[in-house]
Amino acid sequence: MGNREALVEGAKACLLEKGYSRTTARDIATAAGVSLAAIGYHFGSKETLLNEALRALLTDEWATEVTGAGDGSDAGDGDNAGDGRAAVLTGPHERFVATWRQVIGSLSNPRLKALWATQFEVLSLGASMPELVAELTKMQGEAREGLAQMFGGVDPDADPEQVQAIGSLLQALLLGVVAQSMFDPESAPTGEQLAQSLRTLADRISPSA
Repeated sequence: MGNREALVEGAKACLLEKGYSRTTARDIATAAGVSLAAIGYHFGSKETLLNEALRALLTDEWATEVTGAGDGSDAGDGDNAGDGRAAVLTGPHERFVATWRQVIGSLSNPRLKALWATQFEVLSLGASMPELVAELTKMQGEAREGLAQMFGGVDPDADPEQVQAIGSLLQALLLGVVAQSMFDPESAPTGEQLAQSLRTLADRISPSA
């Protein structure tokens, strides 16, 4: 592993252990086993490195665990849910429900739960760190597209604007549901409840209603 990769891994470890604002450049260098100067050489700044590490955690770890729903495993809300036996996801509804189950289930992983705590911290830092907001904004389009596809909310050939709109809705739901699941798990909705509620709301607010 080269110094650049070691720094990313070190930054990941620090983000999950200390969060964004409490992590220092020295913390990262120590965790990576490299010199402080290596951060500037490879990334220019501690913040750029932390942002890269956060992106890697989201795309390589969280998304990988959650998209396990897409292979048909752990499908169904009945007694057999979570027993590891494969089932066929027959349509968008089943994919939507199964993906939410994976999202909630991922919070039992201490590493991924710490990742969400760090994300909420990063969001709270936005008001005082405009450069951080700018960096996060760059990631939003890709994140929304990924969520729209992950939850089965769009077809592969969907209009890009529609993809972004649906992804934005799912992003808002994701933040809210994860927050509920972390701080008040008894009140957090299941995937089936979310699907039913969205259907009811769509019927109610439809222009033709």
